Amino acid sequence: RQFIFDKKIAIQKKDGSWFPVHRKYLIRSTDLEIITIYNSELRGICNYYSLACNFNQLGYFAYLMEYSCLKTIASKHKGTLSKTITMYKDGSGSWGIPYETKRGKRRRYFAKFSECKSSYQFTDRISQAPVLYGYSRNTLENRLKAKQCELCGTTDDTVSYEIHHVNKVKNLKGKEKWEMAMIAKQRKTLVVCFHCHRHVIHKNK
Repeated sequence: RQFIFDKKIAIQKKDGSWFPVHRKYLIRSTDLEIITIYNSELRGICNYYSLACNFNQLGYFAYLMEYSCLKTIASKHKGTLSKTITMYKDGSGSWGIPYETKRGKRRRYFAKFSECKSSYQFTDRISQAPVLYGYSRNTLENRLKAKQCELCGTTDDTVSYEIHHVNKVKNLKGKEKWEMAMIAKQRKTLVVCFHCHRHVIHKNK
């Protein structure tokens, strides 16, 4: 519940039910950046609670995340929810954001709740590879295409790369490596490998 309030994903009605809303502070991001941020957050929460006996109750949380994502994209384009879904339908009943890679066109779908539960076991081992700090203003699409972790420096094609996002850089304390990286870059997002992202998420719980 606190995550939903902090990230402004939904509001609670008088009857206690939740209503997904758009996130104003993400509107300046590209559509691909928006869906990537939501996917990373959803996977992070699901992975954190993957061993909980009531894990399946997160299905409603996934619903709120998906429709908040759609409403954020719709608000960015000053359109409606239905028009946004129609615009990004793939012809098979699903929706996703198309983008270009070196290997051709691809489509980033919203993460499926049923596929978010990971068997990966978290460890506290931190890679000693050099941290790469840069000042490029490249879009998030280009940074994702580069397939390089902005924390440990890995370029391993066999792991997934995700986005870690914060609301405000000025609120960071600079105590952790990822905080120092964001402060140095003056960015609210970091492209990180799967393993580094798990470390960041667990350190913040």
